[in-house]
Amino acid sequence: MTEQEKMLAGELYFPSDKLLTARRKDCRKQLDILNSTCQTEHKKRTQLLKTLFAKTGKRLYIESTFKCDYGENIVVGENFYANFNCVILDAAKVTIGDNCMLAPQVGIYTATHPIDPVQRATGIEFAKSITLGDNCWVGGMAVINPGVTLGDNVVVASGAVVTKSFGDNVIIGGNPARVIRAC
Repeated sequence: MTEQEKMLAGELYFPSDKLLTARRKDCRKQLDILNSTCQTEHKKRTQLLKTLFAKTGKRLYIESTFKCDYGENIVVGENFYANFNCVILDAAKVTIGDNCMLAPQVGIYTATHPIDPVQRATGIEFAKSITLGDNCWVGGMAVINPGVTLGDNVVVASGAVVTKSFGDNVIIGGNPARVIRAC
């Protein structure tokens, strides 16, 4: 398997691989264009995002600055909005449903590293997919960790650190995030 195939399969891989490094470089170039495009140029920004991501709904908007690793592993549904300084590390697939909103400085991180310090020191890592259902709202400075799935109609409180999956119709918050109440 190639390092990219290992990465997408959730297996240990070397991110320093030449192909992966080149893909990240290409993504950075696209992000530089996106992030330097005036916020009032909605059509141009939307087209840039549709080129960057694997799949999008018709309507989406992301404020600058936006950062991701590859872009090609991100799928967003209809009416997606991300506020300033969003970071999506998409070494694995990130799927975000319809009508989802991300507040400022939200981090969605699929990449992770081995716990064993000797193994970690080799530079090897792995990634786990993340899924957000429809109608999710993620509050400012919240972090969604590798392997998390959130159901439909989930609200994530500001500053939450989401380390496990949650079902539909809940408000979650804290570190680690827990159910605050149903919604």
